[in-house]
Amino acid sequence: MLEASISAVPGLITAFLIFGALFALPTVFLLKARAKPWRLPTALAVYVAGILSVTMLPGSAGLEAAQCDMGAPIHLFTDESALLNVALFAPGAFLAVLALRRPVTVAAAFACLSGAVELIQSLGHLGRSCTLTDLTANATGSVLGVGAGTLWCLVHRTPVYRPKRDVAWGVSVLILGGGLCAALFLTQIESVDVVAKDDARQRRVDVAIDANEWLSTAAKATFGTDTEIVSSSVKFIGDKQKVTAETNRGSIAGWWPEKHLETAWAKDNRGDKGTASQKDAVATADRFARKWFPDSVDGSTQKVRVLGEGPTRAYMVTYRRYKDGVLMPMRLDITITTAKRILGFNARTLADPKLPSITVDEEKARELAHDATGKATESTLLLAQQIAGAWRHQAPSKRASAPASPEVTCPSRRHHSVLGVPGGRQLRHHDS
Repeated sequence: MLEASISAVPGLITAFLIFGALFALPTVFLLKARAKPWRLPTALAVYVAGILSVTMLPGSAGLEAAQCDMGAPIHLFTDESALLNVALFAPGAFLAVLALRRPVTVAAAFACLSGAVELIQSLGHLGRSCTLTDLTANATGSVLGVGAGTLWCLVHRTPVYRPKRDVAWGVSVLILGGGLCAALFLTQIESVDVVAKDDARQRRVDVAIDANEWLSTAAKATFGTDTEIVSSSVKFIGDKQKVTAETNRGSIAGWWPEKHLETAWAKDNRGDKGTASQKDAVATADRFARKWFPDSVDGSTQKVRVLGEGPTRAYMVTYRRYKDGVLMPMRLDITITTAKRILGFNARTLADPKLPSITVDEEKARELAHDATGKATESTLLLAQQIAGAWRHQAPSKRASAPASPEVTCPSRRHHSVLGVPGGRQLRHHDS
């Protein structure tokens, strides 16, 4: 691990020699001038120079400036980098206890040193990564080193220097240094969670793979077994994903993870010169619908509309469901050629909503439709539509909403009206 760390930081050896000399020489001269032991303090100075060389020199990786990965340190004892940080700080704290004989002060000072290192890595544009895992690993190494140094002093009967003052100094250093680091982290550093982002990114990749496999299977069932996906896209909308694929035979789209197909259309959308009858087309559509749209087929009414004339005509097989005389919002239209080839489909897969009581009768709906169009009505139909998040028997309108809305069709089939009367009249009208 040490070799990997050395090779990861260019110029580390040279920097260590320079910093070591800058830290060690003044320590030696100062302590010799005061006639005090200098070997352990000098070793400590050299080691601190090594810590700074390893952690502070510019690298080639890391987050953006003023960012710190605050993801939970769940890999503290399994990540190689975190274990290296533990090993880096433990010997320094051990030497500091032996040299100063103030374990509480040393523990507080090394904790502040750890925070300062991560803070400078984040603010200094050094190409180094500031992470909560590194901060925790540094602090863990410091605590282990302080513990080992204290135990060494006890075993060798070397008393702690002024214990009460040590505690006071340690608490003061921790409050002042720790408070300053915390304030800078809160005001100057943007917290990010790289692990969570990586996990989310991987989940998105997994979702895209699974969704594409499902859509590929659906495309082959729609266009033929020789269908191959040329390109695909996944659009994340809340907890859902809209999956769209372009194939060599046509386009197809659906929703994941519900596995609800929405639309498909073949590139070759011309009719085939086949011999399939309307009954054959219905059977083909029904087999396909029962496999891929079972919720839409269940309880629905099936109708067939002939598109075009002659052998190249096509059949549109529609599925609609009615509940208590109200047309439900689900829709399914499948277009089949006379060669039993699926040209495409359009689907809206929705569960039947709970609706309020109907307040508009057929006679009143016909009357309002006649007033609006001047034409006699041919038929009426209640529609279930969603307005402001709530399902009602009506379509959206600029006027006040109504709980019941019959659809009224005039004989000319050129006008379509949706009407409702809850204390006032509303009307939606358009040419078909």
